[in-house]
Amino acid sequence: MKKSFLFRLWGHFKTITSHKLLVTKYCFKIGLYKQGLCHDLSKYSPVEFFAGVRYYQGNRSPIDKEKEVNGYSMGWLHHKGANPHHWEYWVDVNKTTHLLTANPMKLNYIAESICDRISASRIYQKEKYTQASAYNYFMNGLDRTLMHPDTAATYEKYLELIKNIGEKEALKILKNDIKEYRKQKS
Repeated sequence: MKKSFLFRLWGHFKTITSHKLLVTKYCFKIGLYKQGLCHDLSKYSPVEFFAGVRYYQGNRSPIDKEKEVNGYSMGWLHHKGANPHHWEYWVDVNKTTHLLTANPMKLNYIAESICDRISASRIYQKEKYTQASAYNYFMNGLDRTLMHPDTAATYEKYLELIKNIGEKEALKILKNDIKEYRKQKS
């Protein structure tokens, strides 16, 4: 049975806002204050928001449903192009080979993405969430086969830490690594 527009509107708004606030909380824990505050603001833009409302189901991303229906998602195409915490943002045409090439992500964006994955797993899995959820999602997806190998290895490292030692301790390590990364870049 198709849900009413108002039901889907409110449900989608609550879902993306809950997700955004949870990512912000995790980003603050690892010292990424600006990224936490700005995380996923594009989800409130018309192209992303109304696609999310139209394909809202409550138990998974509306992007997946939109892709099933249309073969692509306008909301996702906009989202990944506007948010550097998605590895797809870092894919571009190589000037030499003229082929699409995955470029390595900066650690602060990988860290935001880790916060994003934990939060999405918590929001959609609810009581079924475990410390291994984000790791399992990553390992079962195509992400790691298409992204830059260094980026994939970094994702796997932190998601595996979360799975094995828990969020609290893994995020402490990530926060420290971000501090060291910033020192090296300055």
